[in-house]
Amino acid sequence: MKQPVIGTAGAGYAARLHGNGYKAVNGIPFRLKTICDLNTELAEALRNEFGYECVTSDYDAMLADPEINVIDIVTPPFLHVPMAIKALRAGKSVICEKPLTGYFGRKGEENIGITTPRSTMYESVMASMNELRDVVRETGGKFMYAENFVYAPPVQKAAEIIRAKRSKILFMKGEESLKGSSSPVADKWNRTGGGTLIRTGTHPLSGMLWLKHQEAQARGESFGIASVMADTGTTTASLNEYEHRHISARPEDVEDYAAVTVTFTDGTKCLTIASDTVLGGTKNYIEVYANDTALTCNITPNDILSTYFLDDEGLEDVYISEMLPSKLGWNKAFVCDEVIRGYSGELRDFLEAVAYDRKAESGFDIAYETVQVIYAAYLSASEGRRVNVN
Repeated sequence: MKQPVIGTAGAGYAARLHGNGYKAVNGIPFRLKTICDLNTELAEALRNEFGYECVTSDYDAMLADPEINVIDIVTPPFLHVPMAIKALRAGKSVICEKPLTGYFGRKGEENIGITTPRSTMYESVMASMNELRDVVRETGGKFMYAENFVYAPPVQKAAEIIRAKRSKILFMKGEESLKGSSSPVADKWNRTGGGTLIRTGTHPLSGMLWLKHQEAQARGESFGIASVMADTGTTTASLNEYEHRHISARPEDVEDYAAVTVTFTDGTKCLTIASDTVLGGTKNYIEVYANDTALTCNITPNDILSTYFLDDEGLEDVYISEMLPSKLGWNKAFVCDEVIRGYSGELRDFLEAVAYDRKAESGFDIAYETVQVIYAAYLSASEGRRVNVN
């Protein structure tokens, strides 16, 4: 058994999600060695909260540390591929936060979501991912994709059932929708690589792709992605300022709505829905319809705990739910959020994969396929046609 020694690149929101995931793991001896961020004050705060041993602002210095054998990349997505390539070539295993990558524009490009052809974006993203794929293959390094939907307990249970029954999945539908992002850069393509589809739709899409892989392995079959058809839009453009008051999305050159149909090479399909215009809290689910079963994976909201408050006295520091403006009245409270949404299972799997030298459940193939589908979807929506992938 090899002890995982972690170096984390990035000290933002995702680093805190991973930190909470690490805290929930027991039974595997590991070390949180170094956290790296240009903002060392932010990194120091996470060091104190999660118990990292040291802080640095120098990524290359962290890679040069011979004790560190895992690099956890939770930086903005435009840094994922170059950082992963460097880490793999340095002999490290890689954990990479979602999405794997995107198109973020070239020097001098403005409002790229409006001005840059989606065909240009697709070609650029595929070239970047193919470069990383070559490095993964050349180095033989572990690449672990931090897609929490794969590890959400309902999705894991659905996979167990599909494997046990050897069910044939005919159609899946997945959604992540909310009232907009809390991120100040979510409305610009050059900061996020797209809009709600790549920010939120990536979760259910990856979960469904992973379930399709579980089905194929159990049945001794193979499949690929045949084609993608999509519709995207900016629906909030129809609102005046007063009507917009409850919705956080303020898209500049990105979409706030997307619906994407993937057709697999065996003729089966999945539908991904993503929207920044849904009130009532974050909506996360995957529905599976097979030849002999129907499965609904409710991630959030769920019915583990319902709360009713007439006032919020004493609740200032009590987390009830995501993306709700008030704790008053009836709410479906998030319970063990890091478990239900898959973060603790995700980090446990990655640590075990390193410790016992095995493959992680969520790896490079899911990362690659997800971004390929998303940018094929952007191309499809912009040209009003089906995009053939294979």
